Amino acid sequence: MSNNIEKIKTLIIGSGPAGYTAAIYAARADLHPVVIQGLQPGGQLTTTTDVDNYPGYKDGITGPEMMEDFKAQAERFGTDTRWGMVTKVDLSERPFKVEIDEKVNVLAETIIIATGASAKWLGMEDEKRLSGYGVSACATCDGFFYKGQDVVVVGAGDTAAEEATYLAKLCNKVTMLVRKDEMRASKAMQKRVFSTSNLDVLFHHETKSINGEKGVESVTAFNNQTGKEITIPIAGFFVAIGHIPNTDLFKGQLEMDKNGYLLIEEGTSRTKIPGVFAAGDVADHVYRQAVTSAGTGCMAALDAERFLAESK
Repeated sequence: MSNNIEKIKTLIIGSGPAGYTAAIYAARADLHPVVIQGLQPGGQLTTTTDVDNYPGYKDGITGPEMMEDFKAQAERFGTDTRWGMVTKVDLSERPFKVEIDEKVNVLAETIIIATGASAKWLGMEDEKRLSGYGVSACATCDGFFYKGQDVVVVGAGDTAAEEATYLAKLCNKVTMLVRKDEMRASKAMQKRVFSTSNLDVLFHHETKSINGEKGVESVTAFNNQTGKEITIPIAGFFVAIGHIPNTDLFKGQLEMDKNGYLLIEEGTSRTKIPGVFAAGDVADHVYRQAVTSAGTGCMAALDAERFLAESK
């Protein structure tokens, strides 16, 4: 390895609310952060149209615009934002060796992991076509837009049950499409589902198509036992089949739970490896909101600053 390899005080991997907030705090603390934006600069929010639940934007804002604001604020304090993908990390010793785009190597004194999570989708063309126009993977983000209307939720686990009961408080009618003859959700969650009067569960039903040109107008589902099809008029289609944390890069090096979310010391952003911190959805499978991600980004930068001060 060349001797003139770039040394970075704080490397931030990922560029959603957690990554950019970490960058704002790190830059103001003179940690000269470098943000590697990753495959989806701006993170999951760039797939969202309107964001109405982030404090400070009184008239709401689109997800992509909001992430541009975060980025501009981070850069105003000297953050170095770079296109690229981190392709390899070696966390066995500090400074940590990091490979970007399979060709550039850097050394990082501290690393903040903010690689987020990706919603699982059904893999239909209609989902892509109508994403942000009636198709969503987050009821708490987008449910408000369907107040008084009819929606469908696809899924059978706790997430789907939670999203469906949340939407039932806002919407006229919620229909759950469940592929098998039973739900995977906990008994307590199932009880909530079945005791909600404006919530219907259709077992053995799968999505055939999501219909509508400029927005969702209906969904066609089929009974996988009888083959019979039904078309349900709806305004919103919510996919709630889980999320996948973007942690493949760290397998075998950092501790994870059974679903691949990074484990951090409670009340901090610290992983088991000193100098490596995690923020946002990559370590949070409960809240998954822009505002909570930003909060943990702030924590990670403060934790990194303290760590560097103590390790001098």
